Amino acid sequence: MSGNELGLFLRTRREGITPAEAGLPGGPRRRLPGLRRSEVATLAGISVEYVTRLEQGRDRHPSPPVLAALGDALRLTSAERVHLYRLSKAADTGFTCRGEAGTAREPRPTVLALLRTLEPTLAVLLNHLGEVLAHTAAYEAVAAPAGLLDGTPPSQARFVFTDSRARTVYPDWEHVADEQVAALKQGPFRADPDVAALVDELTVTAGDAFTRRLDTVPGLARANGVMRLYHPEAREIRLAYETLELPADDGQRLIVYLPADLAAAAALARLTTPGPTGVHRYAVFGQVLTADPGGTDPERTGRQAPEPQRPGLRLVSGD
Repeated sequence: MSGNELGLFLRTRREGITPAEAGLPGGPRRRLPGLRRSEVATLAGISVEYVTRLEQGRDRHPSPPVLAALGDALRLTSAERVHLYRLSKAADTGFTCRGEAGTAREPRPTVLALLRTLEPTLAVLLNHLGEVLAHTAAYEAVAAPAGLLDGTPPSQARFVFTDSRARTVYPDWEHVADEQVAALKQGPFRADPDVAALVDELTVTAGDAFTRRLDTVPGLARANGVMRLYHPEAREIRLAYETLELPADDGQRLIVYLPADLAAAAALARLTTPGPTGVHRYAVFGQVLTADPGGTDPERTGRQAPEPQRPGLRLVSGD
């Protein structure tokens, strides 16, 4: 492993942007996807040789103006620009945004109160190592039978890479594994001693499935999306998730899960309803039916037929 996180991030972003997205003509068929180094150099106003040195790790200390120019050339988001800056600082000084405070494993009282207000939504509080610090009761009802809360403390990274159930629980395991590595690589990464210790542990316990991702997956996991979870009772559940970074220096984040379709909403209601008479209401994310369920004929009523589907949120009951 080279440890050249800055170069990996720049190369991955260069290969992930098309000439059209960068405002360049496509030209003849290309042998490789993305932009050429020469094109990035032209857009950023620096030499091709310097772009090469940065990607190969022979120069890890670009100046702030160069970082800004590369951010513009590669069309980086605000979060990606912050990550790029942190990578350059980590390479330069061993910078860590958490200083000597160490890993935060105690949730703040206000965050615990927030979790209580989110019931019966699935929500979990994680630290920067992917350890579970707190969660809603609804999350426990779904996650515990799948094994996601095993361990002291429960660890998403350890579960994904070392638990034999992980590839069943996550039908899209390859993508989930990529996201776990990307999350670990956010911020100072190996400059943080706790992250470095976890990386060393997983290098031994998980082997190639983990180590090859260290060399190929850049930082910044997706903040939202849709995932599939296999539950031993409800079978496959599709969940839309949103990651909320909490405004503090302890690296904690809150992930909230919503059912991505009506089948998932029904499954979650069965799993999380506290008793035979309990009723839960869930916001369903995805394509929501808007047609009249009674089959009203718009020609007879004189009203325009509604769109059969529209994206959005709808509250449904779990009774």
